[in-house]
Amino acid sequence: MKRFAIVAYGLFTVAGGVLGATGTRPGSSAADVAAYNATHQGLVQLLALVVFGAGLSLATWTAAAGPPRLGFAGGLLASGSLVLSGLATWTAAQNPDFARAFTSLAFAAGAFGFAVPLALLIAVVARTERKWLAVTGYVIAALAGLSAFGMLADVLYPLIPVGRFGGLIWLVLATFLKPRG
Repeated sequence: MKRFAIVAYGLFTVAGGVLGATGTRPGSSAADVAAYNATHQGLVQLLALVVFGAGLSLATWTAAAGPPRLGFAGGLLASGSLVLSGLATWTAAQNPDFARAFTSLAFAAGAFGFAVPLALLIAVVARTERKWLAVTGYVIAALAGLSAFGMLADVLYPLIPVGRFGGLIWLVLATFLKPRG
């Protein structure tokens, strides 16, 4: 179950990155967000579903992996943040009057709200891994944790994909390099 869940999480995460690549950004105006969502409603709804699916897949992986309490909490908070991000994205696509607000919520939940709890999950799981994988996990967790300061300075936004995609790669390695059992 754990391997299936991490593969599903990976596919949903990559699909979300591809689908969201052409969308609006945190600094986009309310008019730009409303216009984009109106002309790309189906795409935005699909993005919402994919992000929602990523959250559910990560929750499944977290439950199957059974990390210690702090890691479990981090995994559930990270997956819940993705679910919230997906739901906020879907809501933004439904009503242009609230598109900017819900797009901002979707970004915050899927960025800082996701990366920081994921850092907890990775840091806890890393303790039981081979040295090179543990050190890599700690570095990714530290950078993902620092992404929270992106709420104060958008120059730190590049740390978000380090947590999202670096964390994904790390979780895949941690899952497949561990013996089954």
